[in-house]
Amino acid sequence: NNKPKILDEGAVIATYEPVVDIVVRPQKFSGGQHLPSSLDNLEILDEGQRTAVRKLLKEFQNLFSTCDADVGRCNMTQHRINTGDHPPIKQYPRRLPLARKEEADNLVKEMVDNRIIEESSGPWASLIVLVKKKDGSTRFCVDYRKLNEITKKDSYPLPRIDDTLDALNGSQWFTTLDLKSGYWQVEILPEDREKTAFTTGQGLWQFKVMPFGLCNAPATFERLMETVLRGLSSEACLVYLDDIIIVGRTFEEHLNNLRKVFQRLQKANLKLNPKKCRFFQREVAYLGHVISAEGVKTDPEKIKAVVDWPRPDKIHDLRSFLGLCTYYRRFVKNFSTVARPLHKLTEAKSNFNWTDECENSFNSLKQALTSSPILTYPRTDKDFILDTDASNEGIGAVLSQNTGNEERVIAYFSKSLGKPERNYCVTRKELIAIVKSIEHFHHYLYGRKFLLRTDHASLRWLLNFKEPEGQIARWIQRLQE
Repeated sequence: NNKPKILDEGAVIATYEPVVDIVVRPQKFSGGQHLPSSLDNLEILDEGQRTAVRKLLKEFQNLFSTCDADVGRCNMTQHRINTGDHPPIKQYPRRLPLARKEEADNLVKEMVDNRIIEESSGPWASLIVLVKKKDGSTRFCVDYRKLNEITKKDSYPLPRIDDTLDALNGSQWFTTLDLKSGYWQVEILPEDREKTAFTTGQGLWQFKVMPFGLCNAPATFERLMETVLRGLSSEACLVYLDDIIIVGRTFEEHLNNLRKVFQRLQKANLKLNPKKCRFFQREVAYLGHVISAEGVKTDPEKIKAVVDWPRPDKIHDLRSFLGLCTYYRRFVKNFSTVARPLHKLTEAKSNFNWTDECENSFNSLKQALTSSPILTYPRTDKDFILDTDASNEGIGAVLSQNTGNEERVIAYFSKSLGKPERNYCVTRKELIAIVKSIEHFHHYLYGRKFLLRTDHASLRWLLNFKEPEGQIARWIQRLQE
């Protein structure tokens, strides 16, 4: 109204702020700003091919993580932790050394800032483990063993690595992709998040995304990746957890296959780690092997761990060494025979007694793995050749094919003989070598004609055996299949 107002002295009747004109300027953006640094490794391509690759990567540059906090969130699945009606498990935290407490708190803060974890108010709690990495940094882990014991298991299978490698036959171009913190791109079902809770002694926290250490995490992730890439044949790409390999017989085919994979990953809202991606290579490292058009060989970076392995002084260290060697046994002729003294030592109930025989076996395995051959890919249009042999301690076999004018090895097989089998006569040992080798390479040989070579007349004797019974009858039946 128009009536006068009386104000107290010093009363605020208004405030003001300066007005600034806002001018929207177009954002300056470099086309290669977020592109993977591995683009610098495209010397084998001509200028036209490099231009095509850069154009594709620029089109999908939002697929590549730009920092540790830039982790995708998949929109296709959530991880479930099915514990049935089991009551919650609560473990009381161990006291951390003062030197590591600040480190743990910093790691927790970093995960909070990156939306990996959140505060929890549930009844579950697991223990944390801080593990030093090779580069001196610390990996934050949670010990979920007690939670895993009561979790209903997911039996979704992981691919066999040898089957994955066999499928690469005929490829000339290779690209490997690695997801950025792959597990952290899969969210935990909200009602199950409290089961991932942990404490450092300062509060209770739970994961919003799938952490390492959960028993069903590999199954969830493999199912997700196979669903994302479903419909793309093995002639286009293969996946093992967060490791993807894209292949192609020609540059154009490879470029097209890469585009298809990018489209699938983008649709699923997944992010790649640009530092670990390798594009348009003739040779790449994949699953601990080096892959090329010529075949498969051991990865020198992985074999270096075998070569540098110190002589074991306890059974645990010896088993770790044998486990690493066994991963590459298909590259070593008569692996079981060479490694037999070391395996016998792990079975010993007495004291750990490292003999000269063990030392020779230890050094022979190192030498065999550092000089292992390039294994060729199996071809369905070529006949297989199977060579078998037996000794007093074990049996062995070599599967090969003729490629051009050369006989190329596909894989080696070996097996130590048990105590009863070591008492067999020479003929029976040769026979068991044939039977076990055919069983081992069954997926290659079944339903196909192949050449069997053995240095004994055992097979002829077996097939001419009159009224076979017992073990001999079972062997004949197995071979006739």
